[in-house]
Amino acid sequence: MDLGVVLSLVMFVVFLALILIGYNVAFSFASTALLFSFIGDLTGTFDPGTLNVLPGRWFGAVSDSTLLAVPFFVLMGAILERSGLAERLLDAIGMLLGPLKGGVAAAVVLVGTLLAAATGVVAATVIVMGLLSLPTMIRLGYDHKLATGVIIASGTLAQLLPPSLVLILLAQQMGVGILGLFAGALVPGLILSGMYIAYAVGISYLRPGVGPAMPVEERTLTGKVLALEVLFSVVPIILLIIGVLYSIFAGIATPSESGAVGVFGALLLATLAYLFDKILIKAGAQHITPRWRLTPKALREAARSTANISVLVMTLLFASSFFSLMFLQLGGSDATADFLAGIGGGKTGFVVVAMIAVFLLGINLEFLEITFIVVPIFLPAMDTLGFTIQEKIWFTVMMAVNLNMAFISPPVGFSLFYLQSVAPPEVKTADIHKGALPFMALQGLALVVLGFFPGIVEASFNLFVPSG
Repeated sequence: MDLGVVLSLVMFVVFLALILIGYNVAFSFASTALLFSFIGDLTGTFDPGTLNVLPGRWFGAVSDSTLLAVPFFVLMGAILERSGLAERLLDAIGMLLGPLKGGVAAAVVLVGTLLAAATGVVAATVIVMGLLSLPTMIRLGYDHKLATGVIIASGTLAQLLPPSLVLILLAQQMGVGILGLFAGALVPGLILSGMYIAYAVGISYLRPGVGPAMPVEERTLTGKVLALEVLFSVVPIILLIIGVLYSIFAGIATPSESGAVGVFGALLLATLAYLFDKILIKAGAQHITPRWRLTPKALREAARSTANISVLVMTLLFASSFFSLMFLQLGGSDATADFLAGIGGGKTGFVVVAMIAVFLLGINLEFLEITFIVVPIFLPAMDTLGFTIQEKIWFTVMMAVNLNMAFISPPVGFSLFYLQSVAPPEVKTADIHKGALPFMALQGLALVVLGFFPGIVEASFNLFVPSG
């Protein structure tokens, strides 16, 4: 084997070792690439002059308008979260579905789905849902495993439902249009959400006591007040999300433009919340006190979380570009592409191996890291095997579903730790881990179905992308 290829494989192993022992991923990318650039120069397997293309790569990456959508969509979700609108949303839907067995769990899935679509960030969605809904479900007598399971499963949909941060980055790395990827992922994401609701309600009726109905005395919102609460707290957020996605799918605006409008819409809703409070009080509501929700503190927190995520994305992008260039110049990309393309079974064999690798990495790594690690390795093999744009979109949607499953996989799935960090003391770690298992099974089933029936992704694409 060529010495350069050997060095590239050793470089990749060293990189994995660094991140598995807890070293910062961006620094692992950069330091490993820097070290092996010196080793490659000393052994004559790498020409340092090729590093001159790196600034051009960085400039090309930051010039990609796709990435401009990242801070906009993150900020939109952060405003909804910090202003307290997410809490109002959960209260309204919880009261609406409360009379059903498992109704509060179903409400958690619905709200988690809406927040996942609004925020696009798993950690934010799981933590917010854990803080808002877990104490309520425990107080109502819900089984801890069901209560925690619906939170981590629905919150992790932020990786799959557009305008997901994962999908934005995968579209940029895969070289597929963000519009097509959003469209292809929407129906599979909604199907998963529906499966979670069906399971939560079904198990509550099959096993009495697992998910009891909300007692009458807990249903403080009824009649006209409940209708107004739904009208003011639920409908506007749904319309905001639908409007943002429709503007993208209809070609009215680019993703970044739609994200900017989404931020304006979230600011407007947070501002109008005070007026809505006044109307509800006049209608007889006793559960609220009018207050301005768009406070300077809420804006600062939303801006800070958006800046943190945006800087993290760009730092990983720059560092991973350096690593990818070194891996390519040493011959690692060609060798890996030849290996993956020659596994056997053609495209099917490649997809199976790739999905196993993504799942295993997803247990230990965040989606950002996985995106920048595996896509540059997978893409040359996919080009060698002749994947079309539609097939790349299908493969990418499967990756997102797979990451959902990996993220709630015991014992080290990230979503488990996000929820554990905010869970009340009476909720045991074992409950959280056991609660994830049924939803992992549902995600695994969805992954198998998508694998055997890629037409689901194509139908989703054709449903939302205008022909011609």
